[in-house]
Amino acid sequence: MTELITRPPLDGRPASATAALLRVRGLHAAFGERTVVRGVDFALGAGESLGIVGESGSGKSTTALALLRMLPAGGRITGGSVELDGRDLAGLPEEALRAVRGKRIAMIFQDPMSSLNPVLSVGRQLDEALRAHGGRRPRAERAARAAELLELVGVPKAASRLGDFPHRFSGGQRQRIMIALALAHDAQVLVADEPTTALDPTVQRQILRLLARINRERGTALVVISHDLGVIAETCSRLLVMRDGEVVEQGPTERLLTDPQHSYTKSLLTAVPRLDAPSRSAANSTPGTEPLLVVKGLAKEYGPRRRRTTALESVDLELHPGETLGLVGESGSGKSTLARALVGAHAPSAGSVVFDGEPLLGGRARREIQMVFQDPYASLNPRLTVGRIVAEPLIAHRIGDREQRRARVAELLEQVGLEASAADRSPREFSGGQRQRIGIARALAPQPRVLVCDEPVSALDVSIQAQVIDLLARLQRELGLAVLFIAHDLAVVRQVSHRIAVLHQGRIVESGPADRVVTAPEHPYTAELLAAVPSLPTTTSRSRA
Repeated sequence: MTELITRPPLDGRPASATAALLRVRGLHAAFGERTVVRGVDFALGAGESLGIVGESGSGKSTTALALLRMLPAGGRITGGSVELDGRDLAGLPEEALRAVRGKRIAMIFQDPMSSLNPVLSVGRQLDEALRAHGGRRPRAERAARAAELLELVGVPKAASRLGDFPHRFSGGQRQRIMIALALAHDAQVLVADEPTTALDPTVQRQILRLLARINRERGTALVVISHDLGVIAETCSRLLVMRDGEVVEQGPTERLLTDPQHSYTKSLLTAVPRLDAPSRSAANSTPGTEPLLVVKGLAKEYGPRRRRTTALESVDLELHPGETLGLVGESGSGKSTLARALVGAHAPSAGSVVFDGEPLLGGRARREIQMVFQDPYASLNPRLTVGRIVAEPLIAHRIGDREQRRARVAELLEQVGLEASAADRSPREFSGGQRQRIGIARALAPQPRVLVCDEPVSALDVSIQAQVIDLLARLQRELGLAVLFIAHDLAVVRQVSHRIAVLHQGRIVESGPADRVVTAPEHPYTAELLAAVPSLPTTTSRSRA
């Protein structure tokens, strides 16, 4: 069982009027004429932690941004108050707010790649944060503090990495840098919007322990927005559940997770993948077919000769028709590098990839092996219609004429559960789950035999995540697809996979049937990954949902 993170000895009750550090009363927020947050109330004292959960569009991230008055263009607070130590931030002049934001209340954002400046080194960005509220500290002192912050959040060789730019770090390391920026001034309140979404279990556990330690030892009030109920269970003493902009239930975390009263809370719990659930390998093991894809001794190195970085080293794996192979490993283990090598985006430094008995060449890889990307927002061109996006592989491979492509796009959209009329709309008009369906439709367009899914559900809430997983399983049954499913969530990987391979520091350290790998791991690193998976308490009312 996962070791629970120690929290302050709180009984789960909201902060009293005298103890409240942060008090939100009747908060309303809108974009244009559309109200997206309605009447949110909560209070939070020093050393307390509050989790906010809900599906996409529930208003949880908007609530988080409203606390710091950081709503995007078109958004505004239309009612209520956000009081920090009795001072209403909602009505504070912008100049006065700048003196508070980042110093007394700070934000950890969900997407580090879009939040970090790609043209400034990490050290420069930390230095700017330190100078913003730190007075006239000497440059050497600021540099030492920047290195200390990176070390605090677990970036290896912190001092030597200050000169590196964001693209030189893995996704998990970039998220650690975001947390370091938020910690620069020891804020009284930390608001973390999906702070561990992009992180593997071991790094996630480190970050959660770091946040819990800050919460406990420094008395920092902590607000965590997450679609991962396991994260909330291990981090927060109180839980607030949102749906359609409103709070439907709130109270002590353990009570809400073990005995939820609202039907929506029950449905969220039902959708959570569990590590103890049986995998597909138990009921549907792959017969003794010849492998469709064989990888032998695959290696990939980056950088100049004197500073070579090894991303992959002697990787061997096989993928059979109709099989899902789950690939897990921590950030920087080489998962995404392997995915890009298989689809022809990266040329390997050594080794071979054989597809259906023949060496896989670039052109064939791009048609026979298609990729479903992690971020459904960044992977779809916002300037193109959905129809044009889905048709791109058809155009690239010169498949069909204009009318045939139009018919194929309509067929694909319906195949992934969208209406054919979606072809005329823009990606921004769709939710995260719908955008991921569009990405799957695009991948299926040239009729590939292999899908490489690189973290396809990590950015989605649990209910939408379940829908996308069910969709992939149905498409695999109908089309006979072989699927390489890359993820850091071992519960999801066990649920969808026939076999699991574990990648560590560029090498496959263990592979086998999914149930065996999860229940009886042979390599210490696999056991470490499993031990780090956040767990939910046993629910007394799930069967009554």
